[in-house]
Amino acid sequence: MMCEQCGNRPATVHFTEIVQGEKNEYHLCETCAKEKGYAAYQFMAGAFSVNQLLSGLMNLDPAVKQRAASSQTRCESCGLTFSQFSQIGRFGCEHCYEAFAPGLDPMLKKIQSSSQHVGKIPKRQGGAIAHRRELIRLRQELQAHIKEERFEEAARLRDQIRALEMRVSE
Repeated sequence: MMCEQCGNRPATVHFTEIVQGEKNEYHLCETCAKEKGYAAYQFMAGAFSVNQLLSGLMNLDPAVKQRAASSQTRCESCGLTFSQFSQIGRFGCEHCYEAFAPGLDPMLKKIQSSSQHVGKIPKRQGGAIAHRRELIRLRQELQAHIKEERFEEAARLRDQIRALEMRVSE
């Protein structure tokens, strides 16, 4: 995709702006984004980093701050402390996840509403994936109902599965 402004360079800055309920999508090259003064370019240019975001979120949470202050938890593999992690916003090695697990759960729940990542499906292209996931979930539920000998509910699920399979095959 080429830049909407100059038409000469590839668009590398993509953002959506909603003003009074009207949605506008912009696709610009870095140069045009910089000239227009869009914040998206400033984000890319390094004025802000993900490490700073994580560090800021941890410092805002009093529970995480208190845990870091009261406990000098240290990763046995790389020697990084929880305090150092909260300042720099990134781990020293793969073992830090286990070493700092108690302090990470509240932070992850604050950032993504859960401490377990389940992924996302693109709205524009993910219809088939969503249907497949729903079929898998319904089939697992069906098997559970059959094991528990709850046959009326199993029959209802069977019908739901058939209807969904018909929609997917269309």
